[in-house]
Amino acid sequence: MARRLFGTDGVRGVAGSEITASLALALGRAAVLQSGRTAPRVLVVRDTRESGEMLEAALAAGLASAGAEVLLGGVLPTPAVSLLIRSYGFDLGVVLSASHNMYADNGIKFFGADGFKLSDETEARIEEHLDEAPSPGGAPAIGRIRQMHGATEDYIRELHKRFESLSLSGVDVLLDCANGATYRAAPEIFERLGARVSTIAVEPDGRNINDRCGSTHIETLAAQVTAGGHDIGFAFDGDGDRVLAVDRDGTLVDGDELLALVAVHLLAEDRLPGHGVAITVMTNFAFVAALHEAGIEVASTAVGDRYVLEALRERGWALGGEQSGHIIELGFAPSGDGIASALLVLEALGGSDLSKRRRVVKLPQRLVNVPVRDRGGLEDAVAVHDAVARESQALEGRGRVLVRPSGTEPLIRVMVEAPSSEEVDLVCGRLVAIVEATLG
Repeated sequence: MARRLFGTDGVRGVAGSEITASLALALGRAAVLQSGRTAPRVLVVRDTRESGEMLEAALAAGLASAGAEVLLGGVLPTPAVSLLIRSYGFDLGVVLSASHNMYADNGIKFFGADGFKLSDETEARIEEHLDEAPSPGGAPAIGRIRQMHGATEDYIRELHKRFESLSLSGVDVLLDCANGATYRAAPEIFERLGARVSTIAVEPDGRNINDRCGSTHIETLAAQVTAGGHDIGFAFDGDGDRVLAVDRDGTLVDGDELLALVAVHLLAEDRLPGHGVAITVMTNFAFVAALHEAGIEVASTAVGDRYVLEALRERGWALGGEQSGHIIELGFAPSGDGIASALLVLEALGGSDLSKRRRVVKLPQRLVNVPVRDRGGLEDAVAVHDAVARESQALEGRGRVLVRPSGTEPLIRVMVEAPSSEEVDLVCGRLVAIVEATLG
């Protein structure tokens, strides 16, 4: 089958034209058919996008048409699905979200009975069943669709259990919930642990998710942390699986820094299995060196939390993450969890101020997203590959170049690291121009 719907984070696109009700119905039905189960129990949750209710109804209908027993958890962060699947023994979980994208997009991503995202092979099997006709003869078994009450409280309870020894008494924290899936759970758990909590972007209206707020607009949080004299700020993305931080001086602390901070803490506590951390190729060289210096082994993967997870499972490690703020700690959940990661950072700080952290001097880095007609065209773009080879050779031993397609959007991402900002801009400019001329 030539069709390939799934990217690195499920199926994603413009709601109503690419991610349609008919597609959601077909995917739900196909997911049950490929499982081979006669009456699987499936949990469905969504973020706050206006299209979520439509897709939820269609997906649930598709699942039930193939015999599934469907429970609707409502608005919940993505990582809650991984936890609740395990707690309640669901056979499958589905999240309706386009993560950090704007409201017009939406997506569908599946999780297995182990709480992990489905493998590429399983996603391919779902696609193979999309056009499968109902079996002839006899009425098909029809499943039921019910509301799952108390799902948010169940998720908060899991967070509280994990961090019950963490006291945030006296900590003044500002949370930016991106008008997304964390808008109820994040403030509640921080308050239960004793923090003095202020919030922004906690009034979702279906269209304001990630709109000048959240981890993709960290400047909003930075300005309000300094203006309000808060100790620390955390910004989540729309579905709550990533987090970035801001110290009291308004300085961004990205996923690289947060991961390094947590890794050193867990190593000191003898809670870092294998003394290793999985990162992606986007992680700044300076942090790789800092982790090595601390006695921590590093494994580098392709960009995407699914690849970080694969590396962790292969090596028997528990901690990994991305510069974008996906931090995975398998001791808690088999998924990136922005709220848990923020609490783990506060645990690592042990009451100290984030602005007093040991800073790593990063190489200047620039990332440019170049819109293209077809992100898959990069594979055969000889001119782009030749340019990357030339620039990489010129930067050998001093920096690096990375050009890759987005896993979810029609973009080519161009990343350059070099000893100076001026050289970064020059190299990045040349590569962006070639990508635009070749694929734009």
